[in-house]
Amino acid sequence: MKLLLKGAKVIDYNKEFKGDIYIEDGKILDFGPDLNYDCEIINCNGLVVMPSFIDLHTHFRDPGFTYKEDLYTGSKAALKGGYTFVNLMANTNPICSSMEVVNYVLEKSKELDLIDIHQTVSITKDFDGKTLEHIDSLGKEVKFLSDDGKGVQESVVMYRALKKAKEKNLTIIAHEEDEGIVGVDSRLSENIMTFRDIELVRGTRAKLHLAHVSTKEAIEGIVKGKEEGLPITCEVTPHHISLYDNPYKVNPPIRKKEDVSALIEAIKAGYVDAIGTDHAPHSVEDKKNGACGISGLETAFSISYTTLVRGGHISLNKLSEIMSANPGEIADINKGRIEVGYDGDLVLLDLNKEFKIDSENFVSKGKNTPFNGEKYWGEIIATIKSGKVKYNGGIEVDYR
Repeated sequence: MKLLLKGAKVIDYNKEFKGDIYIEDGKILDFGPDLNYDCEIINCNGLVVMPSFIDLHTHFRDPGFTYKEDLYTGSKAALKGGYTFVNLMANTNPICSSMEVVNYVLEKSKELDLIDIHQTVSITKDFDGKTLEHIDSLGKEVKFLSDDGKGVQESVVMYRALKKAKEKNLTIIAHEEDEGIVGVDSRLSENIMTFRDIELVRGTRAKLHLAHVSTKEAIEGIVKGKEEGLPITCEVTPHHISLYDNPYKVNPPIRKKEDVSALIEAIKAGYVDAIGTDHAPHSVEDKKNGACGISGLETAFSISYTTLVRGGHISLNKLSEIMSANPGEIADINKGRIEVGYDGDLVLLDLNKEFKIDSENFVSKGKNTPFNGEKYWGEIIATIKSGKVKYNGGIEVDYR
């Protein structure tokens, strides 16, 4: 398979030029101005081409809750949003505490041949908050551990988990929520657990990724830890950097304007490593009954681009860094950059296109979003994985 993208404005984390990208056998083999290859060609005049996006925090609900989402619909939603790699959380049914569930997800994903998927395994077995022995039997396919949705409540259990994770070169993705106080003060709940886990990393030197950071105090604590050189990374969500004082039910909640400002300042200063969607699709009935979450894959880029780049806070290069390059590095995959030898995973964008979000047009089964009816800039025109067009929103391929 050979593909040449012609006449694009090419942007990644460290480059910007008008030119072409050549992909062969799934890898980027050449890029620059005025390339000529005898192969299929896409005319990208007027479009921006970037590395496809990488999501470190996604829920596809498969197995067990496929009425909310499944691997097929989730993968199609990812492609429509410009993503070719997602990292799935463990809160499925059964909870992903074994290689049996991991293998089910990976094998089904391979059969679908849509995007690349990593399946996270729970920190504690079946989210019981205490048992860690299952970690010892995990295969090399597993890179991340997380009890996302609950968090590990006992400090000594989290300490032991971090020690085990370090031994196996795994990264723990932490959902920071103190269940004992969250009903009284959700802000304090996130802050307490964030500070605790940073201290535990100081003692263990294990790799920790802090999920969906939402408060001013939490990001300040992370900044201090990073400045100290601790092996911590963090993500923020599109909804936590674009909304404030909003009652839409997510976990952690939408915070205050000062929190949004603090998160954006941390992005500008280089302390935020990734945009994580926390894509959490729900049925209409479940959402009415109080389920937390946003169906976010299909809107993440446009919301982030409009808020951060058109809002005058960061460059498009910086956005590519936190949506592609950094997440690719954290996941240790060959994606997220336009370099020779990297996967030919790209997204074609019309940044001059403003559109209204209509959740009824979502590919995801989850139509739950607070952004319905709102206008944002930056439309996904096509998503290419390994040199193949996997989502086509309006391009023509010249088959030579």
